[in-house]
Amino acid sequence: MERIRACLLALTVVVVCGVAQVRSSASDHRYTAGDEVPLYANKVGPFHNPSETYRFFDFPFCSSAPVKEKKEALGEVLNGDRLVSAPYRLDFLGNKEAEVACKRKLTKEEVAKFRTAVSKDYYFQMYYDDLPIWGFLGKVDKEGKADPSEYKYYLFKHLIFEILYNKDRVIEITVRSDPNALVDLTQDEPVNVDFMYTVKWKETETPFEKRMDKYSESSSMPHHLEIHWFSIINSCVTVLLLTGFLATILMRVLKNDFVKYAHDEESADDQEETGWKYIHGDVFRYPKHKSLFSAALGSGTQLFTLTSFIFILALVGVFYPYNRGALFTALVVIYALTSGIAGYTAACFYCQLEGINWVRNLLLTGSLFCGPLFVTFCFLNTVAIAYKATAALPFGTIVIIFLIWALVTSPLLILGGIAGKNTKAEFQAPCRTTKYPREIPPLPWYRQTLPQMAMAGFLPFSAIYIELYYIFSSVWGHRIYTIYSILFIVFIILLIVTAFVTVAMTYFQLAAEDHEWWWRSFLCGGSTGLFIYAYCLYYYNARSDMSGFMQTSFFFGYMACICYGFFLMLGAIGFRASLFFVRHIYRSIKCE
Repeated sequence: MERIRACLLALTVVVVCGVAQVRSSASDHRYTAGDEVPLYANKVGPFHNPSETYRFFDFPFCSSAPVKEKKEALGEVLNGDRLVSAPYRLDFLGNKEAEVACKRKLTKEEVAKFRTAVSKDYYFQMYYDDLPIWGFLGKVDKEGKADPSEYKYYLFKHLIFEILYNKDRVIEITVRSDPNALVDLTQDEPVNVDFMYTVKWKETETPFEKRMDKYSESSSMPHHLEIHWFSIINSCVTVLLLTGFLATILMRVLKNDFVKYAHDEESADDQEETGWKYIHGDVFRYPKHKSLFSAALGSGTQLFTLTSFIFILALVGVFYPYNRGALFTALVVIYALTSGIAGYTAACFYCQLEGINWVRNLLLTGSLFCGPLFVTFCFLNTVAIAYKATAALPFGTIVIIFLIWALVTSPLLILGGIAGKNTKAEFQAPCRTTKYPREIPPLPWYRQTLPQMAMAGFLPFSAIYIELYYIFSSVWGHRIYTIYSILFIVFIILLIVTAFVTVAMTYFQLAAEDHEWWWRSFLCGGSTGLFIYAYCLYYYNARSDMSGFMQTSFFFGYMACICYGFFLMLGAIGFRASLFFVRHIYRSIKCE
């Protein structure tokens, strides 16, 4: 175990230092007048469907020079980035006025394709010296026209680039379209288009180190910060009231229980026991399907470790705005390197539960989260291929991910499992388990599993739902999210509320003489993931303008995997808290 901790610490240092070094050196280019500064066209897609993007030259743009593709890192490909050389040349300090980049005669089919794109608010994205820029392809003239058949569709043919520089470095770039340079696309007729551009350079005092600040300022504006802090204060008040209320009740009830049980032992040893002490001989009886339970616990522990590492990288500034693919790269690499934690936790706990077939347990652990994720990916990647979208992963990228799984994830999972099996740790139950289980008395409907899960998941969800909107707007929209410190506080609050609510539910279950608390505590802890998925339905219908089969399937498919991951992670947290609580209360009484 110490070796695993040392390896994890070393991994953290290496990843943080390595990515920080990449960040410091990225785009640190110095130019002289006349130098060519790289401008790459990335992708084109409908503004309201962030997953549905296409290559820039899938649309009938033109280029006066051969198109060159930029080599992409793994995370950039996973993010759907496909950078190619743009048709515009923006030399350092080179002003240009209405220069023609290239000319093209659009056919009827190409006019119809552009018209459809304009009607769906298609935008383009480019990168200039690693700075992102966006613009719309055209506009729809609806003024004074009630009938959609009377709408006029126009393509912007003249882009105006305004670039700020500080000495020999590019600081900022914006692009806008000339509203007077339009191409009428309303009719299905061939049309000649001269794609033009203007370049204006201006000097600024903004230092190079702060050139990314403008992209993060949108999420740090005062009215947004007020909402974030209101969310945190709301969550903290919820936590304080909840923990105070439940702690007072639990401590008072437990104190009365301890006094009562101590008095019963002194007055009449043969008196019939009631409450949670009555089932002391069954409370540590191993759960059904212990191999699956151990695998879920191992997978949840790995996902918790993964989330912790991601927060560490975020807090040290690795995921700065538009660091293309950094988050996806970190997720793939850290998940692969932490698979040993899942194997160790699952095998160790499985052996503590006197499990025999630890090899099958390891296979179950390795496939419990990756299996559903792989099936979902296969379906969604097929959809993306059918749409010819950039979300479809190239064959080479799929091979790389498979090699990472085969050469890193699986061996570490096996090594962790072997280490866990050889730990020889005992379960440490403070009470002996009887040979035959006691019969559980009939319980009212609200003490059944599903009502308990609903009650247990609602409180943690209520502590995070305000922050969820901003996260969804960032992941499934174009809003920028950079306030990772607030998100980390909300995550800590989520863990605290989940642990405390699960402990309370476990106590009430034991007080009702129901000793099958193992799976119940895991399900109650993880039920917040189901609430998050229910929020997905609300967000899709009420808060977003997403549409189409591809975007809908991507949203609900990948969110199902994310919520399933939350279910496993929070379920593991809830069970660990309940196990600590149950051991504590039964260690405090005399069990025969």
